[in-house]
Amino acid sequence: MVLSMRSQDNSLLQIRTQHRLGKLALAFACVALAVPSPLWAVLFNGTGDPAHNTTPPTGTLTNSGWQFQGQWGAFLGTPISPKHFLAARHVGGAVGDTFVFRGVPYITTAVYDSPGSDLRLWRVCGVFPEFAPLYDGVSEIGQPCVIFGRGTQRGDPVVVSTLLGPVTKGWRWGSYDGVQRWGTNVIHMISNGDLLEPSLAPVGDVLLATFDAGAGPDEVHLSIGDSSGGLFIPDAGVWKLAGINLGVEAFFNTNSTGPGFFAAISDKGGLYSGNEGNWQQIPDLPTDLPTVLYATRVQSNLSWIRSVVDGPAPAEIRLQSAPQVTGRFQETTNAMHDAGARSFSVPLEGPRRFFRLDGCGSSRITNIVVFGTSVVIRYE
Repeated sequence: MVLSMRSQDNSLLQIRTQHRLGKLALAFACVALAVPSPLWAVLFNGTGDPAHNTTPPTGTLTNSGWQFQGQWGAFLGTPISPKHFLAARHVGGAVGDTFVFRGVPYITTAVYDSPGSDLRLWRVCGVFPEFAPLYDGVSEIGQPCVIFGRGTQRGDPVVVSTLLGPVTKGWRWGSYDGVQRWGTNVIHMISNGDLLEPSLAPVGDVLLATFDAGAGPDEVHLSIGDSSGGLFIPDAGVWKLAGINLGVEAFFNTNSTGPGFFAAISDKGGLYSGNEGNWQQIPDLPTDLPTVLYATRVQSNLSWIRSVVDGPAPAEIRLQSAPQVTGRFQETTNAMHDAGARSFSVPLEGPRRFFRLDGCGSSRITNIVVFGTSVVIRYE
């Protein structure tokens, strides 16, 4: 189905509205989709069963990405190298936070932001046993996809009164449960997100999929908390990571007054878009006007991803200090690290301090000497 210009305009407006809601609800910059009020969980057109698709897909969808999803706070992340996982920047996080993959915790040691999109790469302490292949082709449009997320269940139906009687247009976002789910859709188009919604730049290229009625029980839309989940498409018999959940068109009203609501809508005709005090009714046409979900396109960011993954590894050991041997130990910001010599140099100044090492693997301080105006701390 080809989206009308009006459909695209409305979707942009909703992304902007949800973006603001996400910042208020989560206290971090986020785009519609992963917001907890966050995008919470994937929603289905065909069923409201909260247990639907909460286990790995089987049959033709076996190994379609579930096995590569890890828990990143309230969201998901996807390992894409032995030492890195990919996530949405707008869901936040900090070096030192824990990413859980297949039940094993991995501490993050470095972070890298894409210069032109919402993608963020994290480096971890340890090695992932397996990681997702990346889609590097240019043929996403028309491809079936499997999408993963965590968040809300399906809520109450959204009903519009017509000359033929009440018509269900979709479902409100329901209660949050944080359960990982999967669903299916089809990539409808590729767009430049910076042109669609300049206030959210940099967004870069995004994959678009529509929430279509009658597309089967697994047809999926996104809600708050689904941000950062992976979107996978098949390529020569292998499911590959093609996108990271970014945002969704979801803010509507059933009349011209009131605050509005968030919902997964398969036909927005007859509903109102905008915001309180400025609601505009969308014409109810003979054909459905489905809403849209957005995922950051991986293929457009492959050069950046590879530059990080294949680039020089950061030092994974840090010098910490404290005024007392019992702590509180914090990173020594004025220490100079010489990885080749396996030493740290600290200016010989200020009050007495106690030192320790922190980082991946096992290490120990072998000696501490005064050299000129510096204290040199060697380790192995």
